Amino acid sequence: MKNTSIIVYSKPNCMQCQFTKKYLENKGIPFKEKDIDQDVEAVDEVKKMGFSSLPVVIAEGIEAFNGFRPEMLNRLA
Repeated sequence: MKNTSIIVYSKPNCMQCQFTKKYLENKGIPFKEKDIDQDVEAVDEVKKMGFSSLPVVIAEGIEAFNGFRPEMLNRLA
């Protein structure tokens, strides 16, 4: 596994967010979750990156992306 910091911006009741987090967990890839319903600053961070849908995944060495994208998540392993 790469030594990188991964942040997943998500919210409750978001199926793609749940799929993304479960995928990372199943692969043993550690990540930090930022719940936009609980963290007002996280909402601003997502908007500044130009995203309007969740989840948003950011990690060192790859371009930030949104949605459940296994092909991108595999690059984090």
